[in-house]
Amino acid sequence: MKKENYVPLFETKAAKGRLAYQVYAASVIIGLCSIFSYRFIHLPLQGGLETWTWIGITLAELWFALYWLITQSVRWNPIYRYTFKDRLSQRYEKVLPKVDLFVCTADHTVEPPLMVVNTVLSVMAYDYPTEKLSVYLSDDGGSELMLYALLEASRFSKYWLPFCKKFKVEPRSPGAYFSTDFKPFNIDPIMAEELLTIKELYEDMKKWIDNATKLGQVPEEARKEHKVFQEWDLVSSRRDHPTILHIITDGRDPRAVDIEGQTLPTLVYLAREKRPQYHHNFKAGALNALLRVSSRISNGQVVLTVDCDMYSNNSGSLRDALCFLMDEEKSQRIAFVQFPQGFDNITKNDFYSGSLRVIMEVELPGTDANGGPLYIGTGCFHRRDILCGKKYKKDNQNDWWTENNKRAKESAKVLVENCRTLASCSYEVNTEWGKEMGLKYGCPVEDVITGLSIQCRGWRSVYYNPERKAFLGLAPTTLLQALVQHKRWSEGDLQIFLSKYCPLVYGHGKIPLKLQISYSVCLLWAPNCFATLYYVVVPSLCIHRGLSLFPQVSSPWVLPFLYVIAAKYAYSLGELVWIGGTFQEWWNDQRMWLYKRTTSYLFGFTENILKLLGFAKSGFILTSKVADEDVSLRYEKEVMEFGAPSPMFDILATLSMVNLFSFFGALKRVFMDSQHGDLDQLALQMLLCGLVVVINLPVYGGLFFRKDNGRMPSAITYQAVIIAILAHTGAFLY
Repeated sequence: MKKENYVPLFETKAAKGRLAYQVYAASVIIGLCSIFSYRFIHLPLQGGLETWTWIGITLAELWFALYWLITQSVRWNPIYRYTFKDRLSQRYEKVLPKVDLFVCTADHTVEPPLMVVNTVLSVMAYDYPTEKLSVYLSDDGGSELMLYALLEASRFSKYWLPFCKKFKVEPRSPGAYFSTDFKPFNIDPIMAEELLTIKELYEDMKKWIDNATKLGQVPEEARKEHKVFQEWDLVSSRRDHPTILHIITDGRDPRAVDIEGQTLPTLVYLAREKRPQYHHNFKAGALNALLRVSSRISNGQVVLTVDCDMYSNNSGSLRDALCFLMDEEKSQRIAFVQFPQGFDNITKNDFYSGSLRVIMEVELPGTDANGGPLYIGTGCFHRRDILCGKKYKKDNQNDWWTENNKRAKESAKVLVENCRTLASCSYEVNTEWGKEMGLKYGCPVEDVITGLSIQCRGWRSVYYNPERKAFLGLAPTTLLQALVQHKRWSEGDLQIFLSKYCPLVYGHGKIPLKLQISYSVCLLWAPNCFATLYYVVVPSLCIHRGLSLFPQVSSPWVLPFLYVIAAKYAYSLGELVWIGGTFQEWWNDQRMWLYKRTTSYLFGFTENILKLLGFAKSGFILTSKVADEDVSLRYEKEVMEFGAPSPMFDILATLSMVNLFSFFGALKRVFMDSQHGDLDQLALQMLLCGLVVVINLPVYGGLFFRKDNGRMPSAITYQAVIIAILAHTGAFLY
């Protein structure tokens, strides 16, 4: 297209209300300066306990202030993107690039095969030429049940894909679609008839997959029909087996068509080779194996990476991504398009703060404005050549037509044999895979360092959050799942910050300083644990000795403290309500903020120190996608789940009891012992302690009042009470 006739495929707009936010932020900075002035002016000089506790709380507040300033990098000027898919179709419909869609699963016991195939079917049904789509399932669990489920899904796809395109249904995950509240007899009669037929076919597929999963074996008929199942005779265990590769549907085969004669997307199953003597590098290793295998089979110029529990909720999101990657003027530097994570099992008030709403709606758009969002591992469209190590050059051009004409010449059988080596354990030895090519190795959050390395090669990324969410998955349904998930994230993020990939070092001179700081917002989650623990424990214990760590209520110095507290919480409440949340959701978010900082981040930080000292190794923990019926019922009713014993619950219970004893001790001191002067001195400490008590009301219910299976284990209750008593006795006697 000639430059004078150029019409962009996307546009970018700055967020509204930035001036008001900047005035608010400036006022908070003034308040923080006043607080630290108070701390330094009133520092006790007599030494001893009072001096050290004062220094401790000053350091905690300095950390809070520093981290708050770091978060301003992603809040100061967020931007939002908008696409024009109609323009894309008008200009590029005939030369749309081939797209390879990577779905990753690792364990069929925590990631049920039916859930996985629903995700696969949802991306197979994209609003896109099917002959240009290839879907790859990486099964790192090496389960024959997963292959069987995929074979059943391929049969169902012959009916599902035409139905989706004919009636433009959304979402295109059949499991999600049939769970919606539709009334087939109130719609078009033709659609109603086909809908009932499709639903019956889906229920049949679901029954076959679920039965095989429950029995733990593939039906004998399927074994006889597909010789590929014989390959499991060579499987010793999920960590010791050869490459198992099967092209289920070959888009080049004239027989690979749906019921209307339209070409089906290529569908491939891969369980890469696993051997005990080779490190498999977790998800990064699986994706790199897919990159190599797919380069021989389909070689799509665009690659989507998506987790098996994140089904496509928007059939147009692929075209949205291409609006950024194919724009004639502004796409030359764009390496990947990151969509947000969304969740379809969030309760009304987001009980465990699993939606990550503020991160997805505010912080990532702010990171986009600073040079591009980080790669978060799922829901991301990459340019293949860049993901494989290509460096940015100013004269870079994309020739989509030439690339589209590159097709594999071998038959499916020959392709499979040639590709087995590409997924073998030894293939990467003495190569650049995991270093300069593909996803990076050596970190539990390989996606973040991969995105960072791409940006440090001169590329930029784009964040796009369409009105209809592109992907929906499953958020944790228990408190322990949520805490473990954040422990894994914070541990991996801090590992990056302490490694050679620290953005402030690795990105120096390669990416903008504001982007380096933007990365630090999540990379420094874990260190927040210490300042938070100090603030939750020490002020409450100091009440017993009448030791005041804050200004008297009658002193003007109390004003900056009150202002910063009120302004911060009022703003966070307004922000969440503005982007669609509720007051109760905000309160749940504050509770989870405290729980994560005192448990997940503490364990994440500790794990990093142990690794640096050589006492621990990197691991990867899958969050289970399966929940018992009673657990699910409590989750839907927003009743907190404590049923499983965990060291994290030990900490939560103990902290709640320490503050409960302190709060009642303070009330006794002021009102029963007639030490009314203490109210003026200790009011802010009592307020802080009381706030922690109110936040922990669900914990007290789990400790003392609940009788269901989700209550706190009795051993934790006894331990928390004993430790709290000892802590208060020690504080009183010291």
